[in-house]
Amino acid sequence: MENKQVMDWIDQNSQQIIGFLQELIRRPSVNPAFDEKEELKGEGDVQRYIQQYLQDELGLESELRCPDPEALRKYADKAGYMEGHTFEDRPNLYAECKGAGGGRSIMLSGHVDVVQLGEGWTVDPFGGDIDGDKLYGRGATDMKGGVAAMIMALKAIKQAGITLKGDVRIGTVVDEEAGGMGTLALVGGDGRRADACIITEGTEMLVEPLCRGILWGKLIVPGRPGHIEHFKTDWRTGGAVDAIDKARLYLDQIDRLNEEWGFTKRHPLLPIPCQFKVAQINAGEYPTTYAGSCEIIFDVQYLPEENDQNGMGSKVKQQVLDFVKQVADTDPWLRENPPKVEWILNADCGETPADSDFVQTVVGAVEQVEGQKPDITGALGHTDMGWFCNVGIPTINYGPGPAWKAHQVDEYVSIDQLIRCTKNIAQTILDWCGVAE
Repeated sequence: MENKQVMDWIDQNSQQIIGFLQELIRRPSVNPAFDEKEELKGEGDVQRYIQQYLQDELGLESELRCPDPEALRKYADKAGYMEGHTFEDRPNLYAECKGAGGGRSIMLSGHVDVVQLGEGWTVDPFGGDIDGDKLYGRGATDMKGGVAAMIMALKAIKQAGITLKGDVRIGTVVDEEAGGMGTLALVGGDGRRADACIITEGTEMLVEPLCRGILWGKLIVPGRPGHIEHFKTDWRTGGAVDAIDKARLYLDQIDRLNEEWGFTKRHPLLPIPCQFKVAQINAGEYPTTYAGSCEIIFDVQYLPEENDQNGMGSKVKQQVLDFVKQVADTDPWLRENPPKVEWILNADCGETPADSDFVQTVVGAVEQVEGQKPDITGALGHTDMGWFCNVGIPTINYGPGPAWKAHQVDEYVSIDQLIRCTKNIAQTILDWCGVAE
């Protein structure tokens, strides 16, 4: 009976759900790590709007608190800590809907920051325009759509007059798109906990209990400048060395390494293996001069089973360093002038067993609403779930998509998935937290 009241409310108020998401999109909140106009960097505006909405529409008090980089410095060797990030008017939001007692608690979490716009939009990126099933805007699928769904799921339960046994906790965070210091502050600094967590990333309605870790690094391959039109003398007698030629050695060997990792770095929930991906190549000073150095900027993914004691990827870092040395040892110049690796980012991973009580509760809730079980898979992109998992909170990613439109121009979310996701999250809350008599 309770779930019918909730589902009926969602069906009857779908325009309200859509309108709430449009209001989120119309408040630009580009992460300041990206090169955008200052007026588009409004994480604080979005959080204040959510805070007011929770108070006016759900009767919930909430707290806005900006992450404190100095207080978080104790986590410098942990995932999510990013030296130099500042948080003026970049608050996290935390709210609680207290239950009657005797039930399990759940955290609903999502980030409100979005990436830069990029060129080529054919619609207003902050307009919330609708065309058929598509609701457009930067952050529509990554991940203001999920934030809207989770808040409206709780609103539907409250509007149906249902009292839950367990608490529902809401945490909307900043900074996910530039490392995850917002969730570090929420879970690590502020100690927010729950018996389970849904991060409402745009998964296209897939249940994702797995998130890979990522390492970003810069491989600096040395050369020696010289006139590119002249005959090259032996480097041992001072001749030029083309850093681009030496970098080609690494590019070839990276391909071979990826073939090996294609067999050794797989997970049953992931359709593709972890890889060593080259993202940028920077080299050269002048058209008539051999490059004195060549930078290869890379992204390496790793699995939860490769975590170190801090939940980080130090073991995989060492694998990368060993690989760099092995390639250098095959070349006389590189052997005497070894390349260097500078690390840019170490983002943690997390996994909740697919057969765990929480994952199966979510699967069962979706089946109740939709008549069929959702697919369970792993996240290919990185999310904030690592910190929740690493403090012992069973966590999944689950939200409306399409996932592939994240970070693209003309980003949109499926309205059908937005409404369905709202229902499925609401049913999960009912089943997990329990309904008071």
